[in-house]
Amino acid sequence: MWLGPEEVLVANALWVTERANPFFVLQRRRGHGKGGGLTGLLVGTLDVVLDSSARVAPYRILHQTQDSQVYWTVACGSSRKEITKHWEWLENNLLQTLSIFDTEEDITTFVKGKIHGIIAEENKNLQPQGDEDPGKFKEAELKMRKQFGMPEGEKLVNYYSCSYWKGRVPRQGWLYLTVNHLCFYSFLLGKEVSLVVQWVDVTRLEKNATLLFPESIRVDTRDQELFFSMFLNISETFKLMEQLANLAMRQLLDSEGFLEDKALPRPPRPHSNISALKRDLDARAKNECYCATFRLPGDERLDGHTGCTLWTPFNKLHIPGQMFISSNYICFASKEEDACHLIIPLREVTIVEKADSSSVLPSPLSISTKSKMTFLFANLKDRDFLVQRISDFLQKMPSKPPGNSRAGRKASIVDSAPESSPAPQEVSEQPASPTSPLGGLQGSHAREAPTASQGLLKLFQRNTPMEDLGAKGAKEKMKEESWHIHFFEYGRGMCMYRTARTRELVLKGIPESLRGELWLLFSGAWNEMVTHPGYYAELVEKSTGKYSLATEEIERDLHRSMPEHPAFQNELGIAALRRVLTAYAFRNPTIGYCQAMNIVTSVLLLYGSEEEAFWLLVALCERMLPDYYNTRVVGALVDQGIFEELTRDFLPQLSEKMQDLGVIPSISLSWFLTLFLSVMPFESAAVIVDCFFYEGIKVILQVALAILDANMEQLLGCSDEGEAMTVLGRYLDNVVNKQSVSPPIPHLHALLTSGDDPPEEVDIFDLLKVSYEKFSSLRAEDIEQMRFKQRLKVIQSLEDTAKRSVVRAIPGDIGFSIEELEDLYMVFKAKQLASQYWGSSRPAAVRRDPSLPYLEQYRIDTNQFQELFASLTPWACGSHTSVLAGRMFRLLDENKDSLINFKEFVTGISRMYHGDLTEKLKVLYKLHLPPALSPEEAESALEATHYFTENSSSEASPLASDLDLFLPWEAQEALQQEEQEGAGNDIQEKRRDGD
Repeated sequence: MWLGPEEVLVANALWVTERANPFFVLQRRRGHGKGGGLTGLLVGTLDVVLDSSARVAPYRILHQTQDSQVYWTVACGSSRKEITKHWEWLENNLLQTLSIFDTEEDITTFVKGKIHGIIAEENKNLQPQGDEDPGKFKEAELKMRKQFGMPEGEKLVNYYSCSYWKGRVPRQGWLYLTVNHLCFYSFLLGKEVSLVVQWVDVTRLEKNATLLFPESIRVDTRDQELFFSMFLNISETFKLMEQLANLAMRQLLDSEGFLEDKALPRPPRPHSNISALKRDLDARAKNECYCATFRLPGDERLDGHTGCTLWTPFNKLHIPGQMFISSNYICFASKEEDACHLIIPLREVTIVEKADSSSVLPSPLSISTKSKMTFLFANLKDRDFLVQRISDFLQKMPSKPPGNSRAGRKASIVDSAPESSPAPQEVSEQPASPTSPLGGLQGSHAREAPTASQGLLKLFQRNTPMEDLGAKGAKEKMKEESWHIHFFEYGRGMCMYRTARTRELVLKGIPESLRGELWLLFSGAWNEMVTHPGYYAELVEKSTGKYSLATEEIERDLHRSMPEHPAFQNELGIAALRRVLTAYAFRNPTIGYCQAMNIVTSVLLLYGSEEEAFWLLVALCERMLPDYYNTRVVGALVDQGIFEELTRDFLPQLSEKMQDLGVIPSISLSWFLTLFLSVMPFESAAVIVDCFFYEGIKVILQVALAILDANMEQLLGCSDEGEAMTVLGRYLDNVVNKQSVSPPIPHLHALLTSGDDPPEEVDIFDLLKVSYEKFSSLRAEDIEQMRFKQRLKVIQSLEDTAKRSVVRAIPGDIGFSIEELEDLYMVFKAKQLASQYWGSSRPAAVRRDPSLPYLEQYRIDTNQFQELFASLTPWACGSHTSVLAGRMFRLLDENKDSLINFKEFVTGISRMYHGDLTEKLKVLYKLHLPPALSPEEAESALEATHYFTENSSSEASPLASDLDLFLPWEAQEALQQEEQEGAGNDIQEKRRDGD
């Protein structure tokens, strides 16, 4: 590889000169090749510790002049062949030219210019591909591939200097983090350490500090525990390791989604020593945090963020924070967590205006919306560039507002505001908030969509005036009035200022008249609904009359969703529930339908139209409770692990008892999957759902901890799981909402009462207050960190369960022990996953559906089978191995789908290892007959058969009898038929002779 000339003061330190001429020197690194001795060991150790480029390139070429003591590196090579090629080029193309120069300075200048030109030409040819980063990072990637035998498809993300603790001895070396592997290499005084760990095998990853391992990163697999320490930036390293391990867990959980997201884009202009993949992963992490923080659609892409201040008219302050810009939104988050959050959809923006700067208000920027709200930002570092980016995104917005048939508008970009700016004429066309059940959203689609115009609760609830409800009616009226005052001060709709005051109002209970609207806003469902007009109606139309396993399960659960509520005691409510669940199953077949979705959806339908309930369900399943509603309820199991961990932290005296009783797995799934709707009276659980849509899973965990804390004494006295469940069931049955204005609905959850007096009633608002007072230290960032750690455990536990299930499905007479079968399964699984690692072009090999039976989830194609055949079977036979492997694959592939599962694979291997001599001969015989033969081989064999049968005598020759072993079955049947016909003719002739 040609190198930009760099000055070398001491040319012979640690190097041996192998070739020389008047202008160049070819050198080999001491210790490379034969005869290294002690010097070679020391040099090798030095190279690893200092990450010398010589580890990548043990050969180099220096430019020198006769009278100068300064040398210049011009090329390096990882092999003698590579460096010899460069040396020969220099001798053939430069030596004669250099001899005509008069001064040494001219010679050196010419050489440097020539080398720079060669490098520029090479980079020009490689630039369109964009496959690798230049500079030192490229060298490290080459080193990684050579050291660990990785293919070109394995991309290095970043590498770090660190120590690996082998026993009590630290081994200084380099940690390489690739997309699919963690690798470590160390070479100290002749002792080499080389580690390769697949991310899909990691069961535990945490950053800790102990007396033995100072501030280290621990990486566990099923077989080993690894400790790495002495990082320059341990936080950055650990964060990147978390991301890569998360990608691997996603691959195990949902290979289809992994494949869609696998191609990590490379930036157009990569920088030296920085991985493009590393920058992409950092951007991805920021984007995921951005979407989660502001509840934005998953496909939203963060463009950038900058520090600024926001003028908040409700308290007349400039609040410092960060402004975030993406393709469809402008968002703001204050530095103080609860001070202010703001979301401004660009579809609402009418004017973006740069005002004059002042000492009080430097670089101000005002943004006006169609709802006549104006937001004033200041202290923007690069205001002009920011305005240009907003302008670019506004230009890409559709010219017509979604769902509005009237002419749309384009926002105005103004440098300074005139004293009397005309108000936008189209403000009233598109409502900025879902103030009515459909908010004027659907327009022309409203007539076509099979949706109710309002929530079912309004249709099936007696219209009792608030005045007739006494204290409850007055309380509800006060709540509504408080929210309307809040809307006046903080704004209404998507652009509302969200502050600590907003949370206080949510905790006091959302009035039923506003519940649907605020659920849509806080969950982010309104954003998706307003940008996808008619989508739900289209889904309903497509899914109507379609049968699937999901629709069968939906039909079975329809009448047991909320049978106690009058809205679901008639066909109107049942039909609405059926349409929403079926439409979602059709939208997301990966999830389809999961039990508990019916209970949650029925409550959503009470407070919103079908379309609103559908988009709330989308927000719930795809963003707020990720991976909850699938066949393996992975998300719920992850949060169950978090709940167990929080119980140990906050309620240590109860934690061990709960583990002994085995209660937490039972309660957490039913509590979390249904948001307490299946275990509490409906009026009380609805209040928890209010808080959940505003705060997320944090509220569910807090309330669960508060319930255990309230029943601690009784739980400590329980002797078994049934008794503990009775205690908790009685408590939850008596959590009441005394402020509810709806008529009480009979709670069908089993009232686990005995002859004792019923327990004391618990007000839901008191329970929420206690949960915030005792457990409010929970933060969303901490929960996400805990989710990652638990996700590793849960998914690896599920993989172990799958392995045991597959092994149990293998017949007992297969010949392999349980341990051998488990080892073979891991090899088989790794081979299938490798097709996803390195961009296999064989689509059949990468399909994996986690919803399939365990035995069918991992399957390999013929090329992967040939690789395993060559490395595992005793019948590998040189150049014929691939032919034999191909025939064995076709023999095992009974259903002809070009894929074999683990059972078929083990069956074939077992015949070669454990079959007796006769059975092995039978297998060999079958390998020479269809279906083992390829179509070309079968045709060739058939032609050969015809040739021998036509040219053979009536008496069978030894050659023909031996050939029978290798004849295809069609030819054998033809021969048998000819023999039978010949025998029949002989009998008839004998009969005629006898007559």
